[in-house]
Amino acid sequence: MQPLVDTSLWLAHKRRALARPTAGADFLMRRAAEELAERLGAVERKFARAAVLFCQTPAAVDVLATSGKVKDIIRVEADAMFLGDAAGLVAPLETVPFEPESLDLAVSLLSLQAMNDIPGMLVQIRRALKPDGLFLGAFAGAGTLSELRESLLAAETELYGGASPRVIPFTDVRDAGALLQRAGLALPVADVETVTVRYDSLFGLMADLRAMGETSALIDRSRRPGTRRLFARVAEIYAERFSDADGRVRASFPIVWMSGWAPDASQQEPLKPGSAKISLKTILEDPGGRWPDSTDAAGRP
Repeated sequence: MQPLVDTSLWLAHKRRALARPTAGADFLMRRAAEELAERLGAVERKFARAAVLFCQTPAAVDVLATSGKVKDIIRVEADAMFLGDAAGLVAPLETVPFEPESLDLAVSLLSLQAMNDIPGMLVQIRRALKPDGLFLGAFAGAGTLSELRESLLAAETELYGGASPRVIPFTDVRDAGALLQRAGLALPVADVETVTVRYDSLFGLMADLRAMGETSALIDRSRRPGTRRLFARVAEIYAERFSDADGRVRASFPIVWMSGWAPDASQQEPLKPGSAKISLKTILEDPGGRWPDSTDAAGRP
């Protein structure tokens, strides 16, 4: 597999951001943590042993700890700097340092998009889960920074007669579901939530991206220095195409959520065609009627 992301550079950006914290720049991680709490709250069961994989901040650990549903939590990071004074393991990015069938729950927030082998990472997670163990993950999906990508492309084409990649490619939500199935996870679900943020100008967005440690880490990124002239033109195009009536510009961050279970004989099997006890026609004609329970006996949605 040809790697796309320079993971060493991505980690260097993250370390630099951690060393120079900016208030409020962690808004995406905070939003992901809030959503994680909601999704975990919908699962009516408890977990003996959980791993939080490469989340860069303690946000996900805090969610699991306050949920009352997890007994033991192990945090894994690619650099001891991310752990700070907290306990945890240091392991290379894109590895799951646990024995097969040793985890009841695995969580990953906002790091999968930087991994070159997402299918391999998901396979490792599935192997580390006990039968009927749960994986919950979120990553930046297709459409992330689409406004910035378009504005950069237009400005470079106009000024230099061509453009080079500056924003990493992101995985589509449909591909995410296929990746879960490919990894051997049962009952796979993938959905997307788009977070739209507004700024006074492009430069506010760029400042936040630096503060997040999310500036370009593409292996084939442009080595041409970004000039003041280039970014002035990018800012103009961005404002022309993606501003609201008040003059502020939009930036899109679609977050793809994934969930899947390690296979187990207790899990529900898909119904055979024609075996449903209630028809879609009946539901549509009686929208106020009672629907069957949407969770199984183990608390799975």
